[in-house]
Amino acid sequence: MDKSWISMPRNTPEYVQGLNKFLDFAFERNSGIDHILCPCRKCGFKKLKIRDEVFADLLRSPFPIEYTVWYRHGESRLGESSQSLPILGEEVHCNANPMINLVTDAFRAHGDYTFEDTSPPHEPLFEDDMMSDLNEESNVEAKRFCQLLKDGEEVLYPGCKKFTKLSFLIRLYNIKSLCRITDKAMSMLIDLLSDAFEFANIPKSEYEAKKVMRTLGLSYTEIHACPKDCMLYWGSDANRKSCKVCGRSRYKLMKNDRVGDKKRKEQAAKIFRYFPLIPRLQRLFACSKTAENMVWHSKDKKNDGIARHPRDSEAWKNFDVRYPDFASDPRNVRLGLASDGFNPNGSLGNNYSIWPIVLIPYNNPPWLCMKQTNFILSGIIPGKKMPGNDIDVYMQPMIEELKTLWEEGVETYDASKNEVFKLRATLMWTVSDFPALGNLTGWNIYTGLACPTCNFDARPLRLPCSKKWCFMGSRRFLDKGHKFRLNRVQFDGHDHNTSKYD
Repeated sequence: MDKSWISMPRNTPEYVQGLNKFLDFAFERNSGIDHILCPCRKCGFKKLKIRDEVFADLLRSPFPIEYTVWYRHGESRLGESSQSLPILGEEVHCNANPMINLVTDAFRAHGDYTFEDTSPPHEPLFEDDMMSDLNEESNVEAKRFCQLLKDGEEVLYPGCKKFTKLSFLIRLYNIKSLCRITDKAMSMLIDLLSDAFEFANIPKSEYEAKKVMRTLGLSYTEIHACPKDCMLYWGSDANRKSCKVCGRSRYKLMKNDRVGDKKRKEQAAKIFRYFPLIPRLQRLFACSKTAENMVWHSKDKKNDGIARHPRDSEAWKNFDVRYPDFASDPRNVRLGLASDGFNPNGSLGNNYSIWPIVLIPYNNPPWLCMKQTNFILSGIIPGKKMPGNDIDVYMQPMIEELKTLWEEGVETYDASKNEVFKLRATLMWTVSDFPALGNLTGWNIYTGLACPTCNFDARPLRLPCSKKWCFMGSRRFLDKGHKFRLNRVQFDGHDHNTSKYD
């Protein structure tokens, strides 16, 4: 049997025909069983899959060139090898089109771990007949993948050498983000561009543009919430019509619930936008450069007493000692959480605020970990009032994902090592001002025991007129023998020569 198709680009009809012949051969010798070992690099002859899944995998990743005698699929080991195959270990060059690399990284992060383009530059990656084959034989994920590749290769207009359809959209949405353009303005801009340049491959509406961007994985989930922040309509409560705590309706109450003869669509009273954490952490390892940055904290450690990075802190070191299994793999992600309210309109007179929940991965080097571009937005709590102590209600989806990442982990592709590993994550600490500490942790910040460090060893004093608490025991933290420790006259009439902190 001719096996020269193995070395051909996957966008050629010869490769598709050869792949179908391989599948026919394998299933004919499989004794009627509808599963075979998948030879793609992700599965590595370890997973049993049906024909459609194997076909899709071997279109996304190359057939192993060293597998010329199909002994795992019924062929005798004495069979002849294929003709004029490339030498094992020969380099396969990356695609010159950065959009193809971007699409590849996006789908690697969701489980399609391997893809290398062996097609010549400026040649379409997928032909129309291959797209029809995918429509018949592949799964939905493969169709999305191929459609994005097609958008990444399709020029913006005939003769354009600078932009493809996908690169233009990404550039446009980058400007939207940097300049804080509203959705309404963006919709009007896309309508204007599509009307003015009818010959260009510009989406006809913002809805179509968002469909393309969502395929890259840049999406969020809308979760209905009680207007009084009592609960989320999520999980087992997803189908409830009213709050189980206060009994308030899930939807806005309208005076007229009909438009003509049709019933008006119900609108949620409050919507919490949640950005799933797991795919965003997986995306960090889908690109080799960011994957290398995620293990920086484990390299070139210096014990000179200087704090250059959170890894030098006592909390980090104590965590490593307490959980050595987690610390053994430097790729495991350590997160910090921050949340605070702000007025999105920038007007102090407008009494409205929203509360973003932000996660910060501290694996990155110090010149990267605190950059805004490396923050992970986990959720946006809508206003107009702050959630206060009910902020924990909105953290439920994030906590569920953190539990999964801590207890089980998720399979993730590491582009820097070209392997799949079990990714785990933990929440190390929160970053907030003192009032927000009470909201995030439930700590009572309004009494004489408000200090989480001193706790019962605090020396509080309540002022008689303002009724506010102040803390007078700060002299005990001075060095032993300091003159202020025994000074009663200029302070509160007590000496601080003894303390359990000495």
